[in-house]
Amino acid sequence: MHPGGPMPRINKTVVLALLIATSSIFLLFQLYYYRQYVSKNGLHALTGKGYLAGKEAQWHLVKKFLSLAHKFSLPVFLADKASLSLLSQDAVLLKDSQLKEPHCTFLCTSRDFITFGLLGNLWKYDASLLEAVEERGLELLEIRGKDPRLVSMDDLMGSEIPLHLLFRFNSRLVHVVVLYERSGNYLWHGPLRLKTSMDRTFAPFRKLDFGRYAGAYDRPELVLTTLDGLDVRIPKNFSRFLKENSNSHFLECRYREAAAFYQLYPDDTSPEAMDFRMKAKSLLHLAARVLTELQVPFWLSSGTCLGWFRQCNIIPYSKDVDLGIWIKDYRHDITQAFQKAGLPLKHKFGKIEDSLELSFQGLDVKLDIFFFYEDGDIVWNGGTQAKSGKKFKYVFPRFSLCWTELLELKVRVPCETLDYVMANYGPDWNVPVKAWDWKSSPPNVQENGVWPIKEWDDVIQVF
Repeated sequence: MHPGGPMPRINKTVVLALLIATSSIFLLFQLYYYRQYVSKNGLHALTGKGYLAGKEAQWHLVKKFLSLAHKFSLPVFLADKASLSLLSQDAVLLKDSQLKEPHCTFLCTSRDFITFGLLGNLWKYDASLLEAVEERGLELLEIRGKDPRLVSMDDLMGSEIPLHLLFRFNSRLVHVVVLYERSGNYLWHGPLRLKTSMDRTFAPFRKLDFGRYAGAYDRPELVLTTLDGLDVRIPKNFSRFLKENSNSHFLECRYREAAAFYQLYPDDTSPEAMDFRMKAKSLLHLAARVLTELQVPFWLSSGTCLGWFRQCNIIPYSKDVDLGIWIKDYRHDITQAFQKAGLPLKHKFGKIEDSLELSFQGLDVKLDIFFFYEDGDIVWNGGTQAKSGKKFKYVFPRFSLCWTELLELKVRVPCETLDYVMANYGPDWNVPVKAWDWKSSPPNVQENGVWPIKEWDDVIQVF
């Protein structure tokens, strides 16, 4: 017995009600605190092991990276293919930071990495960046390579510059590709090549959007927007940027081979040769402006392509500039556009369906445009002899197009350049030949019949 008498009975129902009320209040407090924490700090849900998981981890890493970019004035913009593909103009205009619910739609994709571009010419390298990265719990892998802007036939060594920066946090990655401005007024990034001592498991290198090869881009206009609650710059015309990404492969001029060529065959530096090259450069730039405004893709062909590939320059005795265009890209206003630019039509051979060729007269330099036709495993362009009406066909293996730079201009060339040059000039393409007959010298030329006389007025026009 209790000295004070029997202990009063406690109503079990009351106890149960008190426990339920207390638990509910505690649960409500937890939910309130979680919402306040998320709205203040973002999507930071922790797994059982204390690591950020899924989209939350990606968002958290991007936030860390953007804070670093802000502190060190890194001129970065979103260049990720997956993220940009999710955008629409409405999404860009939407200030999603005003949305009340936590979310990560654009910056968090199914991939373990996200890509940003960095404008190298506006970036001053700061060695303390590495220390700041470590302070934030991140790992940094820096990939360096030769600066092609400083490489020439006189200096084949060049100096090394940062090409790619990879920030890692808990197996997730921010890939920063550094874009440098080149003399042709375009942006260039280098390939991602790991040195033997580097950790090949640091990132899913084969899956990255950039780095398999060097790339070239027009400088994008950037706009500041808010994505998933974070301020980030993106290309204003992101659809165009994505299209460029799929056709960005860049081939560097082969300076080492060109230097070896000039050792065997010294360059012609006579006043006549220098004058021709200056006029050819001016004509090439003008042709590029006209065709770019018409949105007609073109590439260096014939002797102009050979000059770039063999000696990184125009061949001084070639006397013309040669361009190739797919016949599917032909436009009826091409001739008018060139004439408006001050280049009168010199001759027109063939027709759209067969062996079309246009020639325009520049200042002492001729511009030849050859239209290419696809035919199974090969492609070909035509030639016509004006006095006889004979037709010729120049056959090439199929090829894709890459960017390069010639005479301070970003231009396309066949990616499979050696195959292209070999087809047109044979195995001795590296030996200069000044006596060249377009009807018989090329190893890929074939006779292709004769134009019917009744068609001559249309298919053989000389001005």
